[in-house]
Amino acid sequence: MPRAPHAPLHLAVALDGAGWHPAAWRESDARRDELFTAGYWAGLVAEAERGLLDFVTIEDSLSLQSSRFAGPDGRTDQVRGRLDAVLIAARVAPLTRAIGVIPTAVLTHTEPFHLSKAIATLDYVSTGRAGIQVRVSGRDDEAAHFGRRTPPGLRIEDLASATGQELLKDLFDEAADYVEVLRRLWDSWEDDAEIRDVATGRFIDRDKLHYIDFEGRHFSVKGPSITPRPPQGQPVVAALGHASVPYRLIARSADLGFVTPRDADDARNIVAEIRTEQAAAGRAGGTVHVLGDLVVLLDDDPAAAAERKARLDERAGTEYRSDAQVFTGTPAQLADLLQEWAEAGLTGFRLRPAALPHDLEQITRRLVPELQRRGAFRTEYEAGTLRALLGLPRPANRYAATASEAANAAVSA
Repeated sequence: MPRAPHAPLHLAVALDGAGWHPAAWRESDARRDELFTAGYWAGLVAEAERGLLDFVTIEDSLSLQSSRFAGPDGRTDQVRGRLDAVLIAARVAPLTRAIGVIPTAVLTHTEPFHLSKAIATLDYVSTGRAGIQVRVSGRDDEAAHFGRRTPPGLRIEDLASATGQELLKDLFDEAADYVEVLRRLWDSWEDDAEIRDVATGRFIDRDKLHYIDFEGRHFSVKGPSITPRPPQGQPVVAALGHASVPYRLIARSADLGFVTPRDADDARNIVAEIRTEQAAAGRAGGTVHVLGDLVVLLDDDPAAAAERKARLDERAGTEYRSDAQVFTGTPAQLADLLQEWAEAGLTGFRLRPAALPHDLEQITRRLVPELQRRGAFRTEYEAGTLRALLGLPRPANRYAATASEAANAAVSA
């Protein structure tokens, strides 16, 4: 939906290892010895919550990090290895009270039934602040971990070709089916399916559990779920997009889209394309937030930020480039940019701290107060669930409506 002029921004951070710059782990304040501990992640999320951010995302993949698009690069001078994002989220969420927690999951080689109950569980342990960032994988090395499908052999130079576009479309069509299965499974228990009536000995009303009977090209899932409907009804679904095919997934299936514009005009064009696809999917009246992604290196002095990036680039052996724009400067300069891009229709931003904890603390302790002074960001959390914080309604249960209509028809007959 179009953004109201000067509406407060939604603001989030994307957490990945020691930071998004590949040399961040070598900084003097990096907590490299703690990367695989629960305390490390809990501390980062607590800092984000102190800054009143809407949510954090936690990166994940099915292979080692790599500087190459298509497979491992064999490097040993950069952080390699991850903890599972969903399990990190389940560990840190109960330690927070208001911030949303959105782990990443690769859909291509996982089963929607498993992920649906994992994210429903996360919604329970976070008391309604869970989401999921969905990803696809076209990498041969990741397919080889599972042995269930022929590796697509998708190379970055092939993406613009007709064959590459068809492979990409197939991956994202599968992702759209996957999200549909997730949403149906979350709806497969009505909200009041649990009776817990000791006197009658009935814990659940079996008539309020529903088969989803999903039959598609990629999945056949009967349901119902084994986990009651999540507190939010449906946890928030997010996706990252760089081009038309993933934009279509954002528009048709997601609640949140992360995009990587080059400038305000590019942001305006991306938002317009997503809104067009949203309308084509019959979702024009609904809210799909489009957030701009930026990698940030922030310091009180712009020269210090530039020098820090130069030092990190030197340690990495090459200039750092990303799928998103890399911003180097002061928090006030970043605030100017965010407000300029927001006028292009973005409803908020997901910032990727180049080095942790430094750039995260610059966001929470410098950027947030600057935006608050401008009236562009909240001064307290206004809602108890992630959907409510984002202004998203709690979805009606599709099967409850169907069951009610069937009951009314039976009475009329």
